[in-house]
Amino acid sequence: MSEDDNNLEEYPTEIHDYLTAFEKSLGSVDEMLKTMMSVSRSELLQKLDPLEQAKLDLVSVYTLNSMFWVYLATQGINPKEHPVKQELERIRTYMNKVKEITDKKKASKLDKGAASRFVKNALWEPNTENDHSSKTPTKGKKRQ
Repeated sequence: MSEDDNNLEEYPTEIHDYLTAFEKSLGSVDEMLKTMMSVSRSELLQKLDPLEQAKLDLVSVYTLNSMFWVYLATQGINPKEHPVKQELERIRTYMNKVKEITDKKKASKLDKGAASRFVKNALWEPNTENDHSSKTPTKGKKRQ
């Protein structure tokens, strides 16, 4: 019996597809980490504005904590009862704050001058008595 045969018998065959997908995902994470680590952090941060820097930091710390969550689960520890759960919730709170800031930047700005001109021109203003009689169109000819 070879070593591969022993490995196949260690887990139920129903989860083979899940484990294969998990292994593929780990490979993707490994590639992304290698890419991120190839550029120095200071070099990367210089190219980003403060909001983008915050996003990068939040994504990085969220990813690390998520990976720790998975590690705990693989060790048979319930991550829902571990302080990592509160840390992930705290990070999500900050991610939502950054998202709100980003959404506010994308929101259309109100041009108060243009809005007041639009409203002023759209509102009906009653004419004075003289203007009213001279500008009112006649419906027919007046009889003499």
